[in-house]
Amino acid sequence: MSNNRLRILQVMRAPVGGLFRHVSDLTRSLAERGHQVGIVADSDGDAQSDHKLGMLEPYAQLGIHRLPMPRVLGLNDITTPARIRALAKSTGAQIVHGHGAKGGFGARLARIGRKQTRAIYTPHGGALHFDPRSLSGGVFMTIERSLLRLSDALIFESHYAQKTFASHVGVTAGRQEVIHNGLDDAEFVPITPDADAADFAFVGELRTLKGIDLIIAALAGLTTPDGRPATIIMAGDGPDGAALRERIEHLGMSDRVALAGIRPAREIFAKGRCVLVPSRAESLPYIIMEAAAAGRPIIATNVGGVGEIFGPTSPSLIVPGDADPLRQAMAAFLSEPKIFEIQAEERRDFVRSRFSLTHMVDQIEALYDSLTI
Repeated sequence: MSNNRLRILQVMRAPVGGLFRHVSDLTRSLAERGHQVGIVADSDGDAQSDHKLGMLEPYAQLGIHRLPMPRVLGLNDITTPARIRALAKSTGAQIVHGHGAKGGFGARLARIGRKQTRAIYTPHGGALHFDPRSLSGGVFMTIERSLLRLSDALIFESHYAQKTFASHVGVTAGRQEVIHNGLDDAEFVPITPDADAADFAFVGELRTLKGIDLIIAALAGLTTPDGRPATIIMAGDGPDGAALRERIEHLGMSDRVALAGIRPAREIFAKGRCVLVPSRAESLPYIIMEAAAAGRPIIATNVGGVGEIFGPTSPSLIVPGDADPLRQAMAAFLSEPKIFEIQAEERRDFVRSRFSLTHMVDQIEALYDSLTI
């Protein structure tokens, strides 16, 4: 733990997904270690966003500041970085850490004219899914390249993200670190499935990107060794939720697919015997880390940094975008669950040694320190 008490601004656009989980964990941990932390987020939000940010108020000694950060480029991309720069000056922040494309944009532009402030950028994967050959992707990558000179350090949550960024954008002259996201000790408590658990479970956004259509296609016609139709519980919400419900109804699978809405991941892990994560694209998904830490069997696709979580069990990953390999893996679990349970124990040990919250914060704190000495 550092003896150097720092003043840090964490900048992000919206309090959603794994990005917010990371910022939230980092803010709490840094505050508990004696650092002064502030949050900068988009002024446009809803009651849920306000509630999430409000939960961080006890840890945000430098305040929670809402500034305009719309998704599309506009005048606010000039005025908001200037306001972040003024905020850094008024709070005496030595570190401005931008998360995601818009957070990184504002944090790095805010560094201009502030020799006392160091700018750090964590892409968090989403922007890395842009196709650099497309018009929008080309524009985005050009902006990213122009900001490299203002980046004192880049933090990637996976080696996959680092490699993709270098390929699409380039390599910065500043520091680069791969620091995996981490989980709290309580998340490593094993979970035993309920006696009436479904065969499978899914937790995440209801989006085609997450492979929810593949789950239904794979589940249709799939039976257990005793001839019972296989079942699943699916938790989450998202833009493709209505289409998912229509598909389930059309196939007459309503009695086999339970839609639970937004529920805590660990609650759903107990309601299904094997967790499915058949995403078409990912960076370093928290849901796989959480399921691995809980000791649950997992069937996942070989995308992004998922193999970094699976470690020695990565040969079991399946190809993305195809229902057949998913169906085969699901059938294999139903036939021989013990093999998957042995892999789950091996994976839990691997994740516990490399993906702890303490380890994550230690590394980020050390990086902050090295930039401010």
